[in-house]
Amino acid sequence: MAMKPQTLRKAHRWIALLFSISILMSAGSGIFHNIMAHLQTPLPSARPGGTSLDLSRATISPKEAEAHIRQSIGAKNPMPKIVGLNLRLIEGKPWYQIVPEGKTAPFYVDAADGRFDPAQDEKYAWEIASNFLNGRKFSKSDYLTAFNGEYVTGFRILPVYRFDVDDGKGTRLYVSTVTGNVTRSTDNQRQFESKIFRNFHELKFIPNPNVRDAVLITMISGLLIASILGIVLFFTTKSPR
Repeated sequence: MAMKPQTLRKAHRWIALLFSISILMSAGSGIFHNIMAHLQTPLPSARPGGTSLDLSRATISPKEAEAHIRQSIGAKNPMPKIVGLNLRLIEGKPWYQIVPEGKTAPFYVDAADGRFDPAQDEKYAWEIASNFLNGRKFSKSDYLTAFNGEYVTGFRILPVYRFDVDDGKGTRLYVSTVTGNVTRSTDNQRQFESKIFRNFHELKFIPNPNVRDAVLITMISGLLIASILGIVLFFTTKSPR
C-alpha cells in the first residue's frame, strides 16, 4: 500500500532535518578547502644542485653495477629482482640507484668505480632537502616506511625521510630518494588548517576507522533517502493552484 502524502512529507521533513548536519559539514569543509588553496603557497620545486651530470664519468654499465651488488651482499643473500634503475648525482658524483623489489631502500653503486655504499640513500635525501631549503638549517627527525596521521595515504610514496627546519614555524619536509624530490612540505599552521578540514570533511575526530565509516555511510544514506522522498513527493502530490 502506497504511503499517504502527509506521511511522506513528515518522513521527508524529519529525515532531512536529522541529516542536514552532514550537508552543513560538507559545505563548510568545501568553503574552507578553497580558502586553504588561496592562503597556502604552493609547493615550490626543488632547486637544482648547481652541478651538471657528466655522463662520461659513468664508466661502468648497469650490468656491472648489479654484479658489484651481488658481490657486496654475499652469495648467501639472494639478489632481489630489480624494478627500477636511475643515475643520480650525489655530492657531485654519478651513482646508480638500483631499486630492488620488496626492499625499502634502494641500492647505490658508484658509476665510476663500482663501489657499493648503502649510506648514499640518506646522503641523497639530505642533498634533496638542502637544495629545496636553499641554505636554511634543518635536521633529520624520522624515516617513514608506513603512513601516519600527518603523512597520509594520499601522498602515496613510501619510504620517505622527514627533515625538520629550524625556523620557528615547525616546517618539515618529507623526501623520497626514489622520486628524487620533496613529496610534502608542511608546518604547524598548515597542519592546523588541515586538521580542521579533515575533521569536518572526513570525520577524523572519530578515532575508530570502522565507526567513522559507519557514521559516514549512515549520514549519506539518510541524505539519499531524504532526496528520494522529495522526488516521490514531487510526482505524487498536486501543485497548489
